[in-house]
Amino acid sequence: MKKILLFLFLGAVGFTAYSCDNDDDVVQQGVDYDTIAQMKDITGTFSSTGNYTINQGLSIPSTDVVLVYRLVGGNAWQQIPKSVYLPDVGGKPVNRVFDYNFVFNSSNVQIRIDDQNFNLPSDLTSAEITEYLNNQTFRIVLVPANASGVGGAKSKQAPVDYSDYNAVVKYYNLDESKVQVIKK
Repeated sequence: MKKILLFLFLGAVGFTAYSCDNDDDVVQQGVDYDTIAQMKDITGTFSSTGNYTINQGLSIPSTDVVLVYRLVGGNAWQQIPKSVYLPDVGGKPVNRVFDYNFVFNSSNVQIRIDDQNFNLPSDLTSAEITEYLNNQTFRIVLVPANASGVGGAKSKQAPVDYSDYNAVVKYYNLDESKVQVIKK
């Protein structure tokens, strides 16, 4: 009986030691993508020659979520997609709305303006062109797709509110002083 208890005890200790092994880090080309969030700022101008798009090449692991924020007012970040409702002004169409949007694949993030109901830039005032098209700064944030460590159906709620830039920075312990800045 004592031998059986000894083997059971050793088996339990061995199982516990094995189950605590945290060898789930995904490392590709020397970069640990599953635990490190990345940020990159890009500044560019939307124009007809660029089809009202700004493109940024990136290597995006399939295990990451892409978040894009637009710098608003010089010190606040607003998540896109975002609809912009412009006030009625004389000589311009009424109910002017456009969207900042983005699409991505494994090697590129494309930020674009979708304008279904009016023509850019002719339906904008010069002040609106300056405010919404010229020198726009966007922050691209790549975060692990499964930061909570809980899989699929078991996880009913995200571990952080991705629409709140400051919450994302705090949750992923991002260092804003290390953001790569790119001018287009």
